[in-house]
Amino acid sequence: MYSRTFWLNHVEDQHGQVIQQGTLLDQDHFNNVEVGIFDSYLAQQISRFKQIQEDYDTLSEVKSVSLAMNALPWPFNNKENTVALSQLREHTDYSVEVEVVSYSGGRLGNIQVKDRALNGFKLLHDGSATTVNVIVRITGGMIN
Repeated sequence: MYSRTFWLNHVEDQHGQVIQQGTLLDQDHFNNVEVGIFDSYLAQQISRFKQIQEDYDTLSEVKSVSLAMNALPWPFNNKENTVALSQLREHTDYSVEVEVVSYSGGRLGNIQVKDRALNGFKLLHDGSATTVNVIVRITGGMIN
């Protein structure tokens, strides 16, 4: 652990009598400074590495997807749409946020995320809308 040194000036009066003994300029004091600088540098590098790992784990991918429709009377739609990921994930514990941009030709219904895999997942909307456009944000899944 770093121990701070409170440095003192060496002070003498006009006759050369020591009023205050200054801090010695020796290897113990200078090495203490070196240890403090190195420890600070090491802590900074560890913090930087941690941030890189966190950024890697939360790596986001954004896609624009148009959901296809089949013509079923009820439930209105059960067609699964496969969404491929640009970057292969290391595990399936990733987050998928779906934002509806537009829909037309009926009601939207529910949008479900299904069958997550390392390289993609499926989206399903069960409403009567004939056109559904969404933006999907995929986050995480990069570290075991």
